Amino acid sequence: MTYTDWRHDRIGAAHRGQNPTVLRRLGAGFAAIGDRQFLPGYSVLLTDDSSVTRLSDLPRPRRIAYLTDLERLAEAVERACRRLDPAFRRVNIEILGNTDPYLHAHIWPRYDWEPADRVRLPVWLYAEEYWRAEQYALTSRHDGLRATIGEELDALVEPWEGSG
Repeated sequence: MTYTDWRHDRIGAAHRGQNPTVLRRLGAGFAAIGDRQFLPGYSVLLTDDSSVTRLSDLPRPRRIAYLTDLERLAEAVERACRRLDPAFRRVNIEILGNTDPYLHAHIWPRYDWEPADRVRLPVWLYAEEYWRAEQYALTSRHDGLRATIGEELDALVEPWEGSG
């Protein structure tokens, strides 16, 4: 598998430690930073089971664990973005599943500096250039952002997590 092949099997690559977007392994999934960063801090919670296509596929305890991970990642993104950009506004959380067949949730930071005609609309209405342009690709220039989200994820560990 080459470095770029991880995109064709994001969950498998995460399990193998080959998905470079993974920030942390959580209880029921993987916290990952998004491939595109036109809204800095965009992150995704991947399920840890690629056969799961929707939230209702999970047994209730796993569903609750996934939603708990989602809440934790969303709060970590919120805290990190607020620390790094005073124009941070809020986060939007979406579980769509219309393109990728596996369960995943999007955490979109929103900012006051966004164009007035976009800031109140869904992110998906941003022009194609934002989704494809190299200037928005995840690169090493995002290492500080990645580290800050990771720090916030670590700070949000519940006291009961990790205790055996």
